Amino acid sequence: VRLVESGGGSVQAGESLKLSCVASGFTFDAYAMAWFRQGPGLEREFVASASWYGDQTNYQDGLAGRFTISRDNARNTLYLQMNSLKPDDTAEYICAAAPGGNYPYTTDDRYRYWGQGTQVTVSS
Repeated sequence: VRLVESGGGSVQAGESLKLSCVASGFTFDAYAMAWFRQGPGLEREFVASASWYGDQTNYQDGLAGRFTISRDNARNTLYLQMNSLKPDDTAEYICAAAPGGNYPYTTDDRYRYWGQGTQVTVSS
């Protein structure tokens, strides 16, 4: 099983980034998928999740207006579009996969597989 994130980088506040996570080694469309993040000196936190067809999504409070999660099951790929980035968004962004994907779970104990992360740094 592999989850490989990409798309991170260093940007200025107000700019946008789109993260990708390519999955392999499991039946992608049978799993809920999520993005978590871990900022410097902080605990890992939930960002957004999508059910197996992407028809149901959940977001951390306050992020839905700036972040959009989506998935392309034909490409086994999860995305996170991040707009109007703020310095507080600086973190390692990690994708994760949860079995029983009919619901977009929000807690990390539901997630079985984890990627290595991609760093996002936002400067003011």
